[in-house]
Amino acid sequence: MAEPFHLVVTAGPTREHIDPVRYLSNESSGRMGFAIARAAARRGHRVTLIAGPVEQRTPKGVERIDVLSARDMLAAMKEHFQEADALVMAAAVADYRPRRKLRSKWKAKEQGGSPSIELVENPDLLRTVARRKGGRFVVAFALETEDGLRRAAAKLVAKNADLIVLNGPSALGSDRTTVTFLDREGNQLELQDRSKDEVARALVRLME
Repeated sequence: MAEPFHLVVTAGPTREHIDPVRYLSNESSGRMGFAIARAAARRGHRVTLIAGPVEQRTPKGVERIDVLSARDMLAAMKEHFQEADALVMAAAVADYRPRRKLRSKWKAKEQGGSPSIELVENPDLLRTVARRKGGRFVVAFALETEDGLRRAAAKLVAKNADLIVLNGPSALGSDRTTVTFLDREGNQLELQDRSKDEVARALVRLME
């Protein structure tokens, strides 16, 4: 993609509400996704940023869409990816959600016994939109704690992505990270202890 392109980036966590005040989520800060959006915009690309609930400033020149749940994010991805050239799935989406959201605050202690929440699996956002990607370029992210390269390579194929960015749990909430870029041909590029802005710039250059 030598010419300027339209990039959709997802960032941050999702929130899956149990009741009006409680939810399931994770520690994602959204910094990586926002850094990618900022780097792409600075290089003249059109960027649509789909962001979960994070405290991050919208990068200059970037269109931002705020969402809460995994299903909210999927709806936004379906709408905007159809007119885009590429997608970077940097969000940390919750794998499960409560089967139903309670209308009022959950009085678990009043119920006695051992309270439990029935969970159902969220849709696989990346797999859902990438299965019909055609010639568009798709980047996945993989956060692994062990056997990372093998798992990332398997995820690359399963998600129908063109490139995957492997990192570890230390990247959550941190300004720096160590990543490995892995493509369909098995090519690898490792960046050790880099700022997320540096990783973002490298990723955008690879996409170009």
